[in-house]
Amino acid sequence: MNKSFESRYCCRFRGAGGVNETLNRNMKRLLGVALGAAVSFATLAGAQQAADKTSATKGSAKEGKQNATAVAQRPLVLSGSVPMDGVKGRFDHFASGKGRVFISALGNNTVEVINLFGGIVEHTITGVTNPQGVAFSPDANKLFVASAQGKLYIYDGDSFNLITTLDFEGGADNLRYDAATKRVYVGCGDDEKNGAIAAVDAMTNQRLDEEYKIGGEPESFQLESSGPSIYVNIPDLQQIAVINRETKKITRWPLTGLRKNFPMALDEADHRLFVGIREPARLAIFNTTSGRMIAALPSAEDADDLYYDAEHKRIYVPGGEGAVYVFQMIDPDHYHLLAKVPTALGARTAGYFGRLGKGMHRFFIAVPASSGQTAEMRIYTIQE
Repeated sequence: MNKSFESRYCCRFRGAGGVNETLNRNMKRLLGVALGAAVSFATLAGAQQAADKTSATKGSAKEGKQNATAVAQRPLVLSGSVPMDGVKGRFDHFASGKGRVFISALGNNTVEVINLFGGIVEHTITGVTNPQGVAFSPDANKLFVASAQGKLYIYDGDSFNLITTLDFEGGADNLRYDAATKRVYVGCGDDEKNGAIAAVDAMTNQRLDEEYKIGGEPESFQLESSGPSIYVNIPDLQQIAVINRETKKITRWPLTGLRKNFPMALDEADHRLFVGIREPARLAIFNTTSGRMIAALPSAEDADDLYYDAEHKRIYVPGGEGAVYVFQMIDPDHYHLLAKVPTALGARTAGYFGRLGKGMHRFFIAVPASSGQTAEMRIYTIQE
């Protein structure tokens, strides 16, 4: 991305200062502040600092300096937001493509299409009951939306007109797009009989014979890009299933003493798998070569998403408790908690898609509507 794009992108989002002042007033009212082109990222960081002060009247100069230092060292700095007026209920999953972010508003029965160039909700897809996973295929120029009611909706990537639907017994949830094969993998089913990872040809919209029965309802799963493995969370079985797409063999890793393994991310280069555990709240780290768990670190409560930042060797775990836990890799066998970045209560759905261009390294989080606060997508700038 060139500098003119970066300037235009930043200045057209609703200001971070409005977000944080609203938080300081206990979310009693929503305050929108438009940022002019002359507003710098330093000002936005200062607004973030203001949100962290527990009391303006009691704060001392020393505390102010400490807060300023803490914000400067924070790995994620709030830099803007996009309101989603009228959107109610919880969110589920994110996807991105063609300068847009797609958010499944599960509780609202819509998919919100946010244009990153304009910083606005460009389009709202309706008619999807309980949308869950979303995936975009740039090769086919199509958006795929999974419904908990057992359908996969396929839309044109420009007009967002519905092309067709496919049925999946027991519901459809997480989606992953494999650019190498131009296939969309679908986590589907809700019990030991129909729980599976299925495949759809993104170019023809046809369901393929490739399907892996895993014996339980799948949650998050990750595809290897340079290998045949698919790693699948199966909370009901307290397992991680490892599917070999070449041999069709399924290996299982038990989770002793850990329950509700929902989100997952993969560091393929270092052979590490990161799994978010809800009971107890942990970040579990596995060696993908041996299947051995090498660490289980205290982590965010009510985690539903998890991302690995290969550029900075960091793991981002947003939690419904109201914070993103950021872990730093020291080496593939050692990690530490770098920061807890405050967000909002219930904000557990996030999106991270790597660096989108020069100066464009962002982390997105969906904040549900609450009393006096409209739903919004917050944008955080990733710090070096």
